[in-house]
Amino acid sequence: MAVEVGDVPEAKRYEARVDGASEVAGVADYIRTTELVAFVHTEVASGHEGRGVGSALVRTALDEARSADLRVLAICPFFAGWITRHPEYRDLLYQSRSSVSD
Repeated sequence: MAVEVGDVPEAKRYEARVDGASEVAGVADYIRTTELVAFVHTEVASGHEGRGVGSALVRTALDEARSADLRVLAICPFFAGWITRHPEYRDLLYQSRSSVSD
């Protein structure tokens, strides 16, 4: 199963599709500023739960945030939990970067 994730800025969300289907299998809604992206809600369609769609959404969104040098605010519990389980992404968190002193 191939999960393809793309940013849809006009809808302010990432969308995941499975195996090239036109049907959206999952979404991750966000609010973006010039310095920060807040992930506020993630939802995976019931027929696609437990198949890695949510993880693909998070990984792609966080990789793109890193590439754009954006801090991340994980309001969504799914995003927050995923980052907890993948410490290599913790440096993106808004709290982590803002708590560093000179």
